[in-house]
Amino acid sequence: MLFKHKSFSRRRFLKQVSLTAVMACSFGFGNVYASEPEKEELKFGFIKLTDMAPLAIAYEKGYFEDEGLYVTLEAQANWKVLLDRVIDGQLDGAHMLAGQPLGATIGYGTKADIITAFSMDLNGNAITVSNDIWKQMKPHVPHKNGKPVHPIKADALKPVVEKFKDDGKPFNMGMVFPVSTHNYELRYWLAAGGIHPGYYAPAKGDVSGTIDADALLSVTPPPQMPSTMEAGTIYGYCVGEPWNQQAVFKGIGVPVVTDYEIWKNNPEKVFGVSKTWAEKNPNTHIAVVKAMIRAAKWLDAENNKNRPEAVKILSQSNYVGADYDVIANSMTGTFEYEKGDKREVPDFNVFFRYNATFPYYSDAIWYLTQMRRWGQIAEPKADSWYMQIAKQVYRPDIYEKAAKELIAEGKIKASEFPDFPNEDGFKSPQKHFIDDIVYNGKKPNDYLKKFKIGLKGKDTIK
Repeated sequence: MLFKHKSFSRRRFLKQVSLTAVMACSFGFGNVYASEPEKEELKFGFIKLTDMAPLAIAYEKGYFEDEGLYVTLEAQANWKVLLDRVIDGQLDGAHMLAGQPLGATIGYGTKADIITAFSMDLNGNAITVSNDIWKQMKPHVPHKNGKPVHPIKADALKPVVEKFKDDGKPFNMGMVFPVSTHNYELRYWLAAGGIHPGYYAPAKGDVSGTIDADALLSVTPPPQMPSTMEAGTIYGYCVGEPWNQQAVFKGIGVPVVTDYEIWKNNPEKVFGVSKTWAEKNPNTHIAVVKAMIRAAKWLDAENNKNRPEAVKILSQSNYVGADYDVIANSMTGTFEYEKGDKREVPDFNVFFRYNATFPYYSDAIWYLTQMRRWGQIAEPKADSWYMQIAKQVYRPDIYEKAAKELIAEGKIKASEFPDFPNEDGFKSPQKHFIDDIVYNGKKPNDYLKKFKIGLKGKDTIK
């Protein structure tokens, strides 16, 4: 569905402002100039998930127009179609899975040079199981005051999966795309509980991801997750909102763990463009990033005070199209597990705080480690290779230019961004994983060695 740009009545005025704006900056990086976009008319793609919010808000609040950009937002059928349309130029850019630009660059799936200069959010996903599976899991879950103790680990699912195996039945689960955060989070959670999620073997032509698997993971488009589980085709899934809360509202399933509980403040979606497009339209790219940074800040402002308004916008059919109450269940700082078990989760969706919008190399490298762990990267790679790919795809240099213009314009304070002169693109070693394994992005191979399940070192699939 197309959502076309607003009237062009402000265009000439804004263009003149853009052309004449010269902003002196006193933060130690010299003069900053707002440059005219090379391309004004833009079309961006998205999937109907709440984490597309920065695009919707940048449009609705006029931030794109403030930058002289006249944007059309268009929902896409699935992640593959979305990526293909960015590659062939039908879309100027898109809301993407963080693994998509990386997968495309290394040639897993469609080979193409895709880059990102903007991280769209942190967290936002969950793993949901059917009511029947939850009933079987529940006896293995610790309880306190009559309620399950969170986080719920996959240890509680393991006896259920083993019974399926003993009965000769496959245990099927859904995720949204082979290089999606959801695939890697679901695999991470399962493996941490001793359930093997299977390997990929692209060199052998096997991209099913089910080699040696205890649980069989397959692709299901996000909006179809609840109905596919209700039909019994899958017994659980990992997806972004609002499709976990939808299962609760429909009474067909129980979200058992959020990705915040699997990896606290994990990176989720990015805004991706082709490298060719970025090189052809550098000023436009900076303008887009500026608008989306402002949108992200609005979404998190004053302890999420704008979230109810954001939910109203997202509930429109041209954006996410789910009921207001379903989207609000997670977007306004709560999350409902079992029906009636609603808990405070203020960081379930994070768009700006904790430097959420900055494209960290360490985030890129984590995704690459998981591609290697599960065989999508079939051969061993040196630590330097991981760094090289991260720098090809993640572009903090473009983000920094956009941020400095916003600081110079007085729209956002310098203190709300990373300390650019001292920023190396790596987060400090991260400890908040469900299995307590520490991740250091500067040592990817050492990190892989810490896992009991998964490829590491010189391992390959024979």
